[in-house]
Amino acid sequence: MNIGIPKESKEKILERRVALTPAGVKALVDRGHEVYVETLAGEYSGFSDAEYEKVGAKIVFSREEVYRRSQMVVKVARPTEEDYDYLCEGHLLFGFLHLAVAPRKFIDILLERKITAIGYEIIELPDGRLPILQAMSEIAGQIAIIVAARYLQNEDGGRGIILGGIPGVPPATVVILGAGVVGQNAIRAALGLGAHVMVLDNNIDKLREVERLFDKRVETAIASVYNIEKAVQFADVLIGAVLIHGALTPKLVTEEMVKKMKPGSVIIDVSIDQGGCVETSRPTTIVNPVFVKHGVIHYCVPNMASNVARTATYALTNTSLPYILEIAEKGFTQVVRENPYFGRGVYTHAGHCTNKNIAEIFKLEYKKIEDLL
Repeated sequence: MNIGIPKESKEKILERRVALTPAGVKALVDRGHEVYVETLAGEYSGFSDAEYEKVGAKIVFSREEVYRRSQMVVKVARPTEEDYDYLCEGHLLFGFLHLAVAPRKFIDILLERKITAIGYEIIELPDGRLPILQAMSEIAGQIAIIVAARYLQNEDGGRGIILGGIPGVPPATVVILGAGVVGQNAIRAALGLGAHVMVLDNNIDKLREVERLFDKRVETAIASVYNIEKAVQFADVLIGAVLIHGALTPKLVTEEMVKKMKPGSVIIDVSIDQGGCVETSRPTTIVNPVFVKHGVIHYCVPNMASNVARTATYALTNTSLPYILEIAEKGFTQVVRENPYFGRGVYTHAGHCTNKNIAEIFKLEYKKIEDLL
């Protein structure tokens, strides 16, 4: 199979990761597949064109050529508008597509050109875990605390406090909405710095897991409106770590709640890639990551893991490569027939929407992937 790896964007402000490491490319080439890598695709992750060439990749010098030569296009982020013209009839497209917040124009292109669009963020295992998203969530949870520590400082307009406190001075209070992968990694990092941590979730089993994992050093509560409103008022840092599989994130924190937060406190809305769980959130970029509303610093970067592009690219390759190899070896149809759970990661196929949530959001006809094979 011909597999293409485009450079993610012309500017590093959008996306710094690359879809596969040279080792990942070598695994494909060794199986007899052709891999086309756009020049400088690995630049910000620390991988040179020479490293890709050494393992057998073919370096091409235009984005269009990568798309035209490839049957399968492997990306990190959703294609930008400048790439729309390059998407070809019948392409198989892999990446973090987040169609719930995608432009309608992009959805229409996927359907009109009968593109098979597979979202990394919704590929599922039988136990319900999301293996590729999990790796990025582990990174995002840790980064959230690093970001919080920075923006609490006076230099960046924060409250002028340190997360862990010192003898005689209490630590900062970190409130985390969501006890999943992002939440648990944020908890671990925050406790490591000595912060006071509170986590809210509607799933009592997840809260039990948090208490067990962290030896009751974390305050837990059900994520009711009353509890969220109360916790937000005391938060020095609020981390939105809510995930609704493949759908828009509910706005759990209202603008009125934000108005009651401490001046100079920090919101880090990790859920922003699916719309955000804070009403005042809006997407920002790595270069311009924050804005202030009602005296509260908002950090809403959808691709936080891109700030540690090398680590993230290794993690992405570890989790995505088995799926890419399997499709390249067996073909898409056979893989879905053998693994129905992989089929849950397919947004569109053969001109139809195969994801119920997306069909509802964009008012499209929904068809089960199994019925199209």
